[in-house]
Amino acid sequence: MVINKTLFLTYFYLFIYILLSSGVILYNKWVLSPKYFNFPLPITLTMIHMGFSGGVAFLLVRVFKVVTPVKMTFEIYATCVVPISAFFASSLWFGNTAYLHISVAFIQMLKALMPVATFIMAVLCGTDKARCDVFLNMVLVSVGVVVSSYGEIHFNIIGTVYQVTGIFAEALRLVLTQVLLQKKGLTLNPITSLYYIAPCSFVFLFVPWYLLEKPVMEVSQIQFNFWIFFSNAICALALNFSIFLVIGRTGAVTIRVAGVLKDWILIALSTVIFPESTITGLNIIGYAIALCGVVMYNYIKVKDVRTSQSPGDSLPDRITKDWKFEKKSSDLYTPDNISDNEGSSGGNVSTSERDIDEEAPLITSSSRLSHIGRTQLTNHSTTK
Repeated sequence: MVINKTLFLTYFYLFIYILLSSGVILYNKWVLSPKYFNFPLPITLTMIHMGFSGGVAFLLVRVFKVVTPVKMTFEIYATCVVPISAFFASSLWFGNTAYLHISVAFIQMLKALMPVATFIMAVLCGTDKARCDVFLNMVLVSVGVVVSSYGEIHFNIIGTVYQVTGIFAEALRLVLTQVLLQKKGLTLNPITSLYYIAPCSFVFLFVPWYLLEKPVMEVSQIQFNFWIFFSNAICALALNFSIFLVIGRTGAVTIRVAGVLKDWILIALSTVIFPESTITGLNIIGYAIALCGVVMYNYIKVKDVRTSQSPGDSLPDRITKDWKFEKKSSDLYTPDNISDNEGSSGGNVSTSERDIDEEAPLITSSSRLSHIGRTQLTNHSTTK
């Protein structure tokens, strides 16, 4: 039996994406958790990711000239990149802080709210229209998350608020990316996304770090292991590039299915690696209800696209319409935040169109494929 090389590479890249995405989340949890490595400084960890990713992107763009930077004017940077970076930094900050208070499994369940958050922000910003059928699906997702939260044994209101706030910050970032960057006709690939957004996000994170974590570092005996943080940053950066490879070889549906599979695997793995993470039957039931809502939402979106295609459309025309549909900010694919938290975009697609994982530093963006229908940007390795 001859194995198709292209098909093999596609599934291999999907496997690498799932492995790295899950690994970054679990690694971040292990580093931040007081019960394990005990580095309870999420802003510092996020700044390490941003600084490392921005530095590598600078070398690839300016030194090795692997890619050519886009024509970035001061006006575009100030009005587009700066606000997007601010919300991106916020989503990473809140998302990573949640690891200190709630389990990885529960965080993944809360991330099912990403489609709801993005849809709400898209409607408020005028990039999507409120519809009764979509609204009912969003209600179903919300009910599922509420049921899952009710069944959480170690429910923590602080951690939940941090995570939900990070999700809405990421959703607003995604919508702003579409409204601002696409309006300017600006497209960013994974490397240029990191090149422009990572340094700016680093600067925004410096303010809360100086006020909240610098005093703690001065009075506490915080251990800093270079190899731990270096390998963690490498994993986050590798996640960005794996997303780029996956985007280039698969369609939106495949990516979304892979995201859902990753979430279930991550929930199961987290209970093994972190024994304190206990999953109840009510957790699973609630999460299943939420996923049903997300799947139905995606079905409606795909159905709308098929309806908009006339029978006489040629294949290239249909493909073009499909990709235009994928560019809608409310078409959540995600992913970290994305989120839980970071990533980067691919090809000639704008950053809002290809966000896949919240854990990848710039996809965003915690990033962030994570759930069928969740949009993660090619920006959020860290942590979300």
